[in-house]
Amino acid sequence: MFDVQEELKKLPHCPGVYIMHDEKDSIMYVGKAVDLHNRVRSYFRKITGRGPQIDKMVTLISRFEYIVTDSELEALVLENNLIKEHCPKYNTLLKDDKTYPYIKVTVGEDYPRVLFSRQMKKDHSRYFGPYSSAGAVKDTIDLINKLYQLRTCNRNLPRDCGNDRACLNYHIRQCMAPCQGNVSREKYDERVKKALNFLNGSYQDTLKELEQNMNRASENLEFEEAIRYRDLLESVRKIALKQKITDSDGEDKDVIALAADERDAVVQVFFVRDGKLIGREHFYMAHVSGTPREQILLDFVKQFYAGTPFIPRELMLQESIEDIEVIEQWLTRRKGSRVYIKIPKIGYKEKLVELAAKNAMLILSQDKERIRREEGRTIGAVREIAALLGIENVNRMEAYDISNISGFANVGSMVVYEKGKPKRSDYRKFRIRTVSGPDDYACMKEVLTRRFLHGMEEQKVLEDKELEKEFGSFTKFPDLLLMDGGKGQVNIALKVLEELHLNIPVCGMVKDDNHNTRGLYYNNKEIVIDRGSEGFKLITRIQDEAHRFAIEYHRSLRSKAQVKSVLEDIPGVGPSRRKALMRCFKSIEEVRSADIETLAAVDEIPLHIAKGIYEFFHEKKEGV
Repeated sequence: MFDVQEELKKLPHCPGVYIMHDEKDSIMYVGKAVDLHNRVRSYFRKITGRGPQIDKMVTLISRFEYIVTDSELEALVLENNLIKEHCPKYNTLLKDDKTYPYIKVTVGEDYPRVLFSRQMKKDHSRYFGPYSSAGAVKDTIDLINKLYQLRTCNRNLPRDCGNDRACLNYHIRQCMAPCQGNVSREKYDERVKKALNFLNGSYQDTLKELEQNMNRASENLEFEEAIRYRDLLESVRKIALKQKITDSDGEDKDVIALAADERDAVVQVFFVRDGKLIGREHFYMAHVSGTPREQILLDFVKQFYAGTPFIPRELMLQESIEDIEVIEQWLTRRKGSRVYIKIPKIGYKEKLVELAAKNAMLILSQDKERIRREEGRTIGAVREIAALLGIENVNRMEAYDISNISGFANVGSMVVYEKGKPKRSDYRKFRIRTVSGPDDYACMKEVLTRRFLHGMEEQKVLEDKELEKEFGSFTKFPDLLLMDGGKGQVNIALKVLEELHLNIPVCGMVKDDNHNTRGLYYNNKEIVIDRGSEGFKLITRIQDEAHRFAIEYHRSLRSKAQVKSVLEDIPGVGPSRRKALMRCFKSIEEVRSADIETLAAVDEIPLHIAKGIYEFFHEKKEGV
């Protein structure tokens, strides 16, 4: 038995990491401390002002453990690793799985290349970035290769020089073909140097050279060449315009600001490289309820820079955070050179932080508005429907439809909506077994009976709710059944539920003469819905989705039946070969249009049978 008070007495006066567990032994919280004895004991004192989240966490602590470290810096690193590994419920967490792109110049090679990279490695290459847009990185690399005609292949040069012919890039004038010995090492290095200057933001020399080449080609009446230089010139100008100058010191820095309310927090980061704002990104923080702003900012800095491969020379923060000196030491160790954390109060840098804060607040407010609209379309619409019908606690709705053509291949569909959103993993298809001919009521009775009997059988097996995932969606019964139709379909559903002793509300989705949703049929009367309401729009979406799902299933069965009926006439094609063809080809037209090689590539179809299938359709087509 873990005795909290006794264990508190054993805590050492040294730095380390503490880990809080609940009664199920799950990790709830991970923290670091300069003095484990003082920090951990503080949780169990009657202290106010820690915030409701921490107060609640303390009441759930069943036991704690700790790991002693030699320094506060080591504790910081260990804390980050444990948070990343366990994602504790009461730690503020960075919700981000992005890896940022870099431009990599392989200066360690004899003939360097300019490449796209997601990782920054110690491989004697030069890296530029990180950038927030992968598309912008690819566009820049493409432009550099057009400008300076550098190679993109992975050949080992000069060892493989002349071993193979030049690639297409040489012929479209995007490579000087060093693989053919067409360019000296010195001349190639000059182009690489120009590319590096370009990536460092020095565009003027390139712009001047392109303009001179364009004018020279125009004077010589080489108009295609002049157009090529003109297009390159325009592309470079666009790149130059995107690089907004933010500081004259030319340093790498990240500008970090926060916007938060009682439930959510967004951190905005401006990436400044070589004095230029190259991009920005925002990050959502989870588990922030009741957490002070400076703590959210501290948690972001620790978690973000524990995972990113590039660390700038300077971090400009919106407000001061705890343990700045320790964080600076940690970042310096990770970068390999001095890193500074600053909180600007005046001047241009303060304005830049303020701009980041405004962007964070804008994202937070826009996100709240988007969530509000989404909730109106989903949860709000469900509440409208429930209120209209006088039903409480509607969460899961199931809608059913029947599809056939003159009684051929009767099928049923079941679509599921939870909290107003489609849950496609719970959709189900039914191929009718007991009904032949166009009898939608009988088909619906079979579908509903099979669905609920199946669910009842699974529920009998289930003793542990954790097993529910293994049994699919039938174990969950709906709060509301929606039938594609009016009184007749509703009565069929009610009869099935009565026979199975189930009490589930049933509602019919009634359509007008133009096959558009008109209203709901419930408790033997039709209920008119406001056509402009979110509830009406949701009913329409559900009805259309049930119909679409049934029609698609019916269409696939018709297609397979068509293939099967025609294939039965081909000599040498028996049941197993018909199935093999039906697995590979969706329709008879696909089989008809396939050549012999494609047919022979199908499992169980030898070459002579493939020839027979091809000749069957070919001769038949010619004879038409």
